[in-house]
Parts: sequence; structure tokens; C-alpha cells
Amino acid sequence: MTDLIEGEYEPSPTQWVRDQVATYEATGGREANVLRDNPDWPIVVITSRGAKSGKLRKNPVMRVEKDGKYVAIASKGGAPDNPTWYANFLADPVVQLQDGPEPALYRARLVEGDERQEWWDLAVATWPTYASYQEKTDRQIPVFVLEPLA
Repeated sequence: MTDLIEGEYEPSPTQWVRDQVATYEATGGREANVLRDNPDWPIVVITSRGAKSGKLRKNPVMRVEKDGKYVAIASKGGAPDNPTWYANFLADPVVQLQDGPEPALYRARLVEGDERQEWWDLAVATWPTYASYQEKTDRQIPVFVLEPLA
């Protein structure tokens, strides 16, 4: 594994996130690759650099992919504020995404307007729970497109 994000890793304060990331990485994505043991809810693991700490943060997010690009929905379950990784992506948009055995680098780009709507629709079609998250909050849930670095 070369050309990956390097630095000190600070595991999530949330136990299930720590456990899922550890198992996913240890098995090359063969295990812990779905949310809540539901085979219809595949996940990927995204590593970003903390906007304040500079430490590596790893988060399982729903796997939404099209033509080699991925989408990351900053839903935080419909909470009134964005997840911490939202600020990380804005501060340092080069992230590492693992979908299977090998991680790779991607550039995260916040999308707006028609492009946001297209990716949002794909995300909701992939995991309809996103629509209920949007109903729970007044904020427009941010959408990032992750494009592979050449």
C-alpha cells in the first residue's frame, strides 16, 4: 500500500464504529462490509485527516458508487449539525476510500445544484433511509462526490 494517507490514527469515540472499521480493515473488506449485518446495506471505509487535530479519522459510510466515483452523504442521521468528517473533507479534500481489499486516494468535492440532486437521488435510491434523515432536519444535507486521484 503506497501513496496512502499517513499519520496518527485516532479511533472513533463510538464503539461500533471502531469495531466495524477494525474488522473491515483486518479482513480486507470481507467482513463488517455491511451496516447492521444487512446484506442490502454495503459500506465503505473513508479515512480523512482531522481538520483540527490533523489525526486520521476513519468512518464507515454507505456504499454509493457510479462509474468509479463514490458519494458521501453528510447526514449524521438527520441531526441538526454536520458530522465531524464534513469539516475534515473541506479542510483536506484528499481522502482514502476502501471498498474491498485495497484502499485508494480520492478527492472529495462538495456538490451543489443539479449535480447535488443527481447524486442525492442515487444515494436515496441506494439507501432510502437518507430521505427520512433529510425530513428530520432543517439543514440541506451536504453531498460530496469522491473522485479517484490519477
